[in-house]
Amino acid sequence: MAKYNFEFKFRIVQKYLDGEGLLYLANKYELKDKKQILRWVNIYKEFGEEGLFRKRQNQKYSVQFKLDAIELYQTSEMSYRDVANAIGINNPPLIASWMRKFREDGVEGLSKTKGRPSNMSKKKKAVKKVAICEIAGERDRIKDLEKQVRSLQIENAFLKELRKLRKLEAQQRQKNQSHESSTASEDHSN
Repeated sequence: MAKYNFEFKFRIVQKYLDGEGLLYLANKYELKDKKQILRWVNIYKEFGEEGLFRKRQNQKYSVQFKLDAIELYQTSEMSYRDVANAIGINNPPLIASWMRKFREDGVEGLSKTKGRPSNMSKKKKAVKKVAICEIAGERDRIKDLEKQVRSLQIENAFLKELRKLRKLEAQQRQKNQSHESSTASEDHSN
């Protein structure tokens, strides 16, 4: 993919915004992909002139940031471009790349770094997969135990309240019986 400087992109964006046609501009400036002009226009509208400058260093995004972008795409009817604009990225295909990696490898695919693959042996990979499965199993077990604890806490609170109510009822009965016996003794004395 050819790298274009700021002046070139800005000139084309201005001509497009002034009403010159997409196909005409693509042919005149020998751009293979006319949609590139639309991407530059979108970037210019969203991020201003700053968005048209080439970044000298690739931005690194956390796994959580990528997951948030994927969730926004999946839960809304936004396009990759709209999601990129919403989260402040001027490269919509990056969202598509994250989606593909997420579909293929899950969350683990989003954390993979660029570069040469590791020299990890198949045995180590198998051990790592087993460890990951064990961790997932432990997480499920912890969740089940937490649910069980919550359930027991609710049951315990209920039983305490029931005990209080029964105690109050017993006290009330005792009070009524003592009141009735004192009333009965007063009736016999008269």
